Amino acid sequence: MTWLAASLFLALALLGAPIFTLMGGLALWLFHGAQISSTAVIIELYRLATLPSLIAIPLFTFAGFALAESGAPRRLVALAEALTGWLPGGVAIAALLSCALFTAFTGASGVTIIALGGLIYPLLRRQNYPEDFSLGLVTTTGSLGLLFPPSLPIILYSLVGKVSIDRLFAAAAVPGLVLLAVLAAYAMLVASRQGATRAPFCAAAVWKAAREAAYEIPLPFVIIGGIYSGKFTASEAAAVMAFYVVAVEVLVYRDLDWRELPRIVRRSMMLVGAILIVLGTALGLTNYLVDAEVPALLFRFLSAHLHGQWAFLAALNVFLLVVNMVEIFSAIIIVVPIIVPVAAQYGIDPIHLGTLFLLNLEIGYMTPPLGLNLFLSSRRFNKSLPSLYRATMPFWAILVVALALVTYLPRLSLWLPDLLRIL
Repeated sequence: MTWLAASLFLALALLGAPIFTLMGGLALWLFHGAQISSTAVIIELYRLATLPSLIAIPLFTFAGFALAESGAPRRLVALAEALTGWLPGGVAIAALLSCALFTAFTGASGVTIIALGGLIYPLLRRQNYPEDFSLGLVTTTGSLGLLFPPSLPIILYSLVGKVSIDRLFAAAAVPGLVLLAVLAAYAMLVASRQGATRAPFCAAAVWKAAREAAYEIPLPFVIIGGIYSGKFTASEAAAVMAFYVVAVEVLVYRDLDWRELPRIVRRSMMLVGAILIVLGTALGLTNYLVDAEVPALLFRFLSAHLHGQWAFLAALNVFLLVVNMVEIFSAIIIVVPIIVPVAAQYGIDPIHLGTLFLLNLEIGYMTPPLGLNLFLSSRRFNKSLPSLYRATMPFWAILVVALALVTYLPRLSLWLPDLLRIL
């Protein structure tokens, strides 16, 4: 019966059955086989529904979709270019900053590539950056903001992994800045070698770009500053952001019409609904795995083959890169409850583990052959996948080196949340 059920679920998966039906059906079948009531499947969903922080997911998602539909991407790129265009690699650095900020607020790599790719790629080419570098940069930066608040994967991980959202926001920020720094250094190196053109600094251009984006500039400072300073929680920050974005984009800039808001709400809530359905069924399946002591069995297996924390972390990174390359949100929901207790047995701080998972998530988006960013860029810029593999490989190698640095220097991710807790 076990082999028959496994074959059936595999066949359904290959035929394209929704993942929530597979996980929910498997959970029901397993609990039935263990003679446990099917109500065990929804116990964790009830717990999740009672968490005040759950409201942050739909509010942040709606605000991100509204920003993507507005003129914010164009104003954001113009401001970043005016501020950094005079530096060696300034236009590339502007692209890094713009995409990181935009991805953080939208929570979706695909939205960034689609919304900003058409602005940034031709801009880089006009500045004499090589085609491979330009493609690689745009593809990489599509997921660069996932480590910065109010990124949706951070919120989702904190709910599934049962860690503080505010502490995880703080922990992921420093590794995110490290990634920005190393990629900016690489951009400056390429610009110097290729003789990329630089625009002279113009205070008038900066002032013009700042004036056009005057109502959007305060947004990251209000949201991120409010969370880090303890002025409001992640849920309160989500409500502030949603209200502020609607007020600015509808009433001030008039990029959006009131009549468009229901459409944006519908599109954004379709994503939220899909996440919550998968989350509910996956947590039910996780309940069975915990009851069946799967994490303990996994730890016993790993401890027999992986001796020490360093070896476990290396194997974990390889595993997470493969898993996150395939399906992002499902990876968080399914894998996190299993690896958290195993990592605890190796003495790994849960906040540090969360940072590593999110960093692997970011790199997984661009990992060949199945990284989501590669497919999105291929369609957006009409390029073949092999050409994108070649273009992104230098960026991928840089990010993997940064991943190793964060993995084996846990203070990079822990010092800021510890400092904020003291303050």
